[in-house]
Amino acid sequence: MKRLVIISLVALAACNNNNTAKAPEGQMPVTLVNNPHTAGGMDTVAASRKPTLDFTDTLHNFGTIHEKEVVEFDFAFTNNGKTPLVINSAVGSCGCTVPNYPHEPIEPGKSGVMKVTFNSAGKAGHQEKTVTIHTNTIRGLHMLYIKADIAK
Repeated sequence: MKRLVIISLVALAACNNNNTAKAPEGQMPVTLVNNPHTAGGMDTVAASRKPTLDFTDTLHNFGTIHEKEVVEFDFAFTNNGKTPLVINSAVGSCGCTVPNYPHEPIEPGKSGVMKVTFNSAGKAGHQEKTVTIHTNTIRGLHMLYIKADIAK
């Protein structure tokens, strides 16, 4: 019985960890990851505290460009949420579309830019590409779109 009490106290101490410890080098603090989805449904209080990723535009049309031309567009965004925004990854739909994004958390009310570079080498005609973004927002997944018409 004494052993059970000691094990229970150790378990309680572990469960009551307030996660205020600093994250190890190269890892994000656990306070930035807050999943509002529970077995009982959505925790609306936790959901209301999530960051947002609000882009000014999610589609950019480069118009007509020439083959082998490399073009770029800055997609501006703001975190209008209540906690820091973390962009975990951003991936283009092919090797010709490369996103560059902030790797540090974006504080509430702050803005940032995701630069998307498109290389038209080996492309012809109408092109439509996407960038898939994984974040700690309530949506989790966000998309950006680019278009171009490649003239030879």
